[in-house]
Amino acid sequence: MRIDREHDALLAVDLQHDFLPGGALAVEDGDAIVAPIARLAPRFATVVATQDWHPPGHVSFASAHPGAKPYETIALAQGPQELWPDHCVRGSRGSALHPEFPDVAATMILRKGIHLTVDSYSAFRENVGPDGHRPTTGLGAWLAARGVRRVFLCGLARDFCVLWSAEDAAAEGFETFVLDDLTRAVFPERRTEIDRAFARAGVRLVRSSELDTA
Repeated sequence: MRIDREHDALLAVDLQHDFLPGGALAVEDGDAIVAPIARLAPRFATVVATQDWHPPGHVSFASAHPGAKPYETIALAQGPQELWPDHCVRGSRGSALHPEFPDVAATMILRKGIHLTVDSYSAFRENVGPDGHRPTTGLGAWLAARGVRRVFLCGLARDFCVLWSAEDAAAEGFETFVLDDLTRAVFPERRTEIDRAFARAGVRLVRSSELDTA
């Protein structure tokens, strides 16, 4: 599979300190994918890096809900909400992208989860808010305006932000691929379930070794 620099985009999801070993919401082995993604990024003319960028007391923090614990799911007016340890608080070290990711290669840095009462896993749309809608981030229109036709996703975590971003990319009409070896999951034991979700959305799983980067 040959990379088309003009019509392909790389979406590097949440390569932030808090999602790496030692971070507040560490994904096991997450640091292993940073260097390969850093080497791959310059092969694309369009590279989008996402950042969780939460205000203190964000709706996804267990600490914002008295009596709740991280990794529980609670019911809110807008629907189920997974709860996490406080993570990626805007401006904190934990919210920063790993320095090994080449900033010079990023065409756009997209910050998500910026609203106190709305979570945001996907780079393309926020989660359902109190008004019952999923507002767009504008990324789909931005990519389309640049002539992008295919989107290749990598990063953290496979079963949340990578999954939701891939589903939304496909829904917006992009041919969508997940670079499976360049992702890691919060709950690896859910792999079969997540693979089925990718398949339902029309998202293809490939390995980075399948890309012709010459």
